[in-house]
Amino acid sequence: MRVMAQMSMVMNLDKCIGCHTCSVTCKQAWTNRTGVEYVWFNNVETRPGLGYPRTYQDQERWQGGWVRTKRGKLKLRAGGRVKKLATIFSNPKMPSIHDYYEPWTYEYDMLLSAPQGPHTPVAKPKSLLTGEDMRIQWSANWDDDLGGSTATMQDDPVLKHMSEHVAEELEQTFMFYLPRICEHCLNPSCVASCPSGAMYKRAEDGIVLVDQDQCRGWRMCVTGCPYKKVYFNHKTGKAEKCTLCYPRIEVGLPTVCSETCVGRLRYLGLVLYDADRVTAAAAVEDEHALLAAQRSVFLDPHDPEVVAAARAEGIPDDWITAAQASPIWDLISRYEVALPLHPEYRTLPMVWYIPPLSPVVDVVASSGNDGEEARTLFAAISQLRIPLEYLAGLFTAGDTAPVERVLRRLAAMRSYMRDLNLGEEPREETAAAVGMSGSEIQAMYRLLAIAKYDERYVIPSAHTEIARELDELSCSLDYDGGPGMGGGGPFGSSSGTPTPVAVENFHALGARQSADSPNGPSTPGRVNLLNWDGNGAPPGLFPPSRPDDAGPTSGGGA
Repeated sequence: MRVMAQMSMVMNLDKCIGCHTCSVTCKQAWTNRTGVEYVWFNNVETRPGLGYPRTYQDQERWQGGWVRTKRGKLKLRAGGRVKKLATIFSNPKMPSIHDYYEPWTYEYDMLLSAPQGPHTPVAKPKSLLTGEDMRIQWSANWDDDLGGSTATMQDDPVLKHMSEHVAEELEQTFMFYLPRICEHCLNPSCVASCPSGAMYKRAEDGIVLVDQDQCRGWRMCVTGCPYKKVYFNHKTGKAEKCTLCYPRIEVGLPTVCSETCVGRLRYLGLVLYDADRVTAAAAVEDEHALLAAQRSVFLDPHDPEVVAAARAEGIPDDWITAAQASPIWDLISRYEVALPLHPEYRTLPMVWYIPPLSPVVDVVASSGNDGEEARTLFAAISQLRIPLEYLAGLFTAGDTAPVERVLRRLAAMRSYMRDLNLGEEPREETAAAVGMSGSEIQAMYRLLAIAKYDERYVIPSAHTEIARELDELSCSLDYDGGPGMGGGGPFGSSSGTPTPVAVENFHALGARQSADSPNGPSTPGRVNLLNWDGNGAPPGLFPPSRPDDAGPTSGGGA
């Protein structure tokens, strides 16, 4: 037994309202730079839908993840070293900008400086890649809230396997939200796909990162990742991906997407796992056995033998304590209500999901019955508005039994706690019907419904003795020319010496205070008060001062 620690996440889909706050804050923190305009490390998809990039789940097309050979071994679906060497300069199995979307802005200068005329000026969409006029036809959230569902729904790879069970009439269809980030897998196919060894999984906490100095822009990692959560920066010529906000994790803070989540649906914590079991678990023959196989890899942090083995591997005591208090272990292994996303990819993903139950409660209540009565709920689960087959296609490789078991536990929790909150005697038979005790139901309810900040995020800080191994100087993705970015090169479009970030921000502020558009001021010498933030005194804001004035000098502070 070789014990290792893994930072992991669980998302409760019952709480996601599709507000995209997590996506926007992640975008602002990590991909608000030239070259990654189309990149969303975190995105929220409406299901059913095509996802981002389009149809990323269709591995017959994109060749992501692992497959099991007849000899019981794992191999990359996209091919081994020989195939990668043959296509290293032209990788054919990779999404194009059409499958993502061409990012754009608007010609706001036209609204502000257009001459008076009989027609209202229009801000044309401009491509952020070419600067040319463009027609908007797709985006990361184009099919949000089932927008255009009848035109795109049939292309959902999961829905294709069960379309005969689903009516496409809008009033009879179903919908839920699926937030996605990098899975930081135990058996990452992106790491195995990288020819230059730039992709790596940190031994300390299992976070998968890209060494920007090592990356050569081959983009095999984009093909290898079945979740398509590795992106290519077309300016630096390097691969980038979700870092699980490791600079925050190292000081005990949750990820940006977790911190800003309106629904409080994300949980972060450590799990301990047996690294020696990973390959065998990923290579089990029956895809329906992959869920149980991955659960078997996780180790009980309360087991004295596991604790002793973890200490022997150098895992600090406070990390072991954090693993014992982790909500991830409780949700995945203790209560067994969290499920992995597409276990059939055999990467052993470490971002798990609690499937949504709310629609069945709403349907029961709308029929005039008690929406939280145990027997009624149990009977209605098989008729869930979100078909069990669809949820199983996402979380259990098509096996509906584990999904139904999870939903029955969630239904039992609602019914049991309803009786308790109304002052009635809780029914122990409700808990027993799903293999739980009343105390376990109450503990699960607290974690899922009313858990406080430090219960949802149990994150131990990095230790000083391993600081050298964790590259805490700065995040390589902070700004152009940051540690590891490397500037220009044969595969990047940047040139010259990068501007230091402080100078870059200073000039950006000055330009923003006096610009009508991102391309520069349309009327030199004129300050646009709509953009001015009140700091400093850009030239042209105040009249020039005379030498005998006691007021601010020309160009001075206000």
